[in-house]
Amino acid sequence: MPDASGKPAAVTAVAEIEAVIQTYFDGLYHSDVKKLAAAFHPVSHLYWEKDGGVEDLPRDAWLEAVAKRSPSAAERGLARDDRILLLDISGPETALVKVACQLPPRYFTDYLVLNRTAEGWKIVSKVYRFELRE
Repeated sequence: MPDASGKPAAVTAVAEIEAVIQTYFDGLYHSDVKKLAAAFHPVSHLYWEKDGGVEDLPRDAWLEAVAKRSPSAAERGLARDDRILLLDISGPETALVKVACQLPPRYFTDYLVLNRTAEGWKIVSKVYRFELRE
């Protein structure tokens, strides 16, 4: 997979990013705030459109809400379908990952921006949308 310069991205970077995304998927499905906290940088935020505006939620406020999800999607036996749709590494410290995931009846498309930090790759922002399905 090439980076923005057209050069192949390091295989290790791809594997490291994929591991972060898998941790994110697992954290969502199991409502596991420890996994989600490991995937997201402490200063990260989540953004989504609402009523023509943009909502902004800091990571820690989101983790508090996730901790209250009981039972989790896994405990409810909900179908799981999460996948990476696009992985774009623009340099040794920046990547964008578009994913699809679901917590029925909500079906999400997330745009996750990652930075390589001293602790490894971390999600620094999430912009998402979802649709409700029956």
